[in-house]
Amino acid sequence: MKDHRLIRAALLLGVAGFTAVHASDYVGIYARIDKVVLEPNRETPERIQVWGIFSLAVGPHGGEYAPPARGYLYLSLAGNPQAARAEWKDLQQVAGTGQIVAFGMRGQQPTLRKADDPPKNPDPYATNTGVVKVGAKSEYPPVKALLAFKE
Repeated sequence: MKDHRLIRAALLLGVAGFTAVHASDYVGIYARIDKVVLEPNRETPERIQVWGIFSLAVGPHGGEYAPPARGYLYLSLAGNPQAARAEWKDLQQVAGTGQIVAFGMRGQQPTLRKADDPPKNPDPYATNTGVVKVGAKSEYPPVKALLAFKE
């Protein structure tokens, strides 16, 4: 019985080590946010429009990101409404500041919509590690690309 537990523990550690070695950036979105619109109201929002410049993760694994593009994300409450609303407050606080932030979950990236696209069929908002401020001197490619973005 003890041998089976040791073997299971060794296998779990091996899988965890394999995942850590091959895992990369789990962030779904790097962004410089211009404005945030909460729907239907600010007190109990169910949907959010996040306007700005975004670099979205490409694929469910790895560290590749699409080139930055201007537009907006249209998102709705999903799995954890309390956490999502807390993150939406954080997104409001950084809107218009020029601060680069990371949020969302790789593999669950929303659609980047053009400014003239009507807000319909929102994507589910994926929580991950919260809204994280990223240093302006970062050399990480998606952050560097956002900082260098020109219209």
